[in-house]
Amino acid sequence: MQAGSLWWGGVAAGMVLLAAWVGQEKGTGAAGRMEAAARAWLESLNAEQKSRAVFGFDDPHRLRWFFTPQQDKERRYTRKGLPLEEMTAEQKAAALRLLRAGLSERGYQQALEILQREGLLAELEGPKGAMVRNPGWYFVSIFGSPSGSSRWGWRFEGHHLSVNYTLDRGEVISATPLLFGANPAEIKAGSRKGHRVMPEVEDHVRALIRSLSAEQVQRAKQEKHFPEIAEGRAQAGVGPPVGLRGSELTAEQQRILADLLQAYAGRLPEDVARQEEKRWRSAGWERITFAYSGSVEPGQPYTYRVQGPDFVVEFLNVQADSARNPANHIHSAWRHLPADFGLSR
Repeated sequence: MQAGSLWWGGVAAGMVLLAAWVGQEKGTGAAGRMEAAARAWLESLNAEQKSRAVFGFDDPHRLRWFFTPQQDKERRYTRKGLPLEEMTAEQKAAALRLLRAGLSERGYQQALEILQREGLLAELEGPKGAMVRNPGWYFVSIFGSPSGSSRWGWRFEGHHLSVNYTLDRGEVISATPLLFGANPAEIKAGSRKGHRVMPEVEDHVRALIRSLSAEQVQRAKQEKHFPEIAEGRAQAGVGPPVGLRGSELTAEQQRILADLLQAYAGRLPEDVARQEEKRWRSAGWERITFAYSGSVEPGQPYTYRVQGPDFVVEFLNVQADSARNPANHIHSAWRHLPADFGLSR
């Protein structure tokens, strides 16, 4: 935990500046805030840093996103982009301003919690752990040139966090893939016992599943867990929808499902979240399906999926956490169909 605490202390000074920046930029749209933040961060970098942080818009790296640890046999990182640990305190603060511009307040706070979880994992797993746990191993990449008159994109990514944006002429055309994960999902011991990074993506679905009738369970419950979320490519590859149609839910169950969907879209800035909300509002319940596997009782593995014509929510809680507590390690993603990054296929 000590290394993570030391690193985080180096960022703390920049958080005051971040708070002031958020207040100043509150009246502008998310796309404008992202462009301003990306430009400011780039201007803070030296030439060598820029050579590692900036890619062409069509560079294959733009579509190669990963939420799993990326390291070689010598325990060196292999993820592209510029890591936080190789930035000055001012550059880190500027990078966090970019992340803040692409998330809601709740989403941003959860993202910071995910970064800090790396310090907890380092403590739980010890120095002989197979994976490097380092809150400085979160990387920023810019694709193209941040501008209101061209296409560009950016990514903030590391273990259990991948925020990806594609913009075109001052408008957000894609905020996916967007993945948040947590290990442990709930802290089981210590001074923060009971703390959960993102309770809403579990609590709403548990309420929905527990409200289902026997007939609804028969249609919604799957024999096998859904597979792991497909990283490294633009296509989610989820196949045809399965499970219970939203139109087969009661009005109260539809409300719970809408709350669950809003929990995912609500990670994004308000204006971007509204655009994502239109995806399920315009689809109608008839074209949205809900399916799950396993049991939502504590300590039991389960997965779920909510799929519409042009979006999919994927969630898994099937792994033990690093303290060996069963089913306490979650992955949750919001993705576009048929493809992310503003692609049509």
